[in-house]
Amino acid sequence: MLDIRGISNFADYFVICSGETGRQIETLRDEIDQALAKEGANVRHLEGSSDSGWVLLDFGDLIVHIFAPRERQYYQLERLWGKAAPVVRIQ
Repeated sequence: MLDIRGISNFADYFVICSGETGRQIETLRDEIDQALAKEGANVRHLEGSSDSGWVLLDFGDLIVHIFAPRERQYYQLERLWGKAAPVVRIQ
C-alpha cells in the first residue's frame, strides 16, 4: 500500500497486489470489493479483467491494482510511484 497524497490529486492510496492465476485475480477482486462494501466503500469504477492480467478497482481515494506476475513486472508501479510513502508491504 502506497500513500500517494503528496504526489497525486486523484487518490490518496494505491494498493498493489498480485494473483498467480486468473482465478486468484478474480477472487482477490471479489473479496476486496465485498470487504470494502461492508465498510461502506463502493467501487466507483472497475477496469480490466483477469484475462488481461491487470484489474483496477477505483474506490475514490483508494485505488486497488491487482496484477498477474508478468504485468506487475512490466508496469512496475512501485517504481513509477517511487516518491510515494509505503504504508505497508507484505510479501
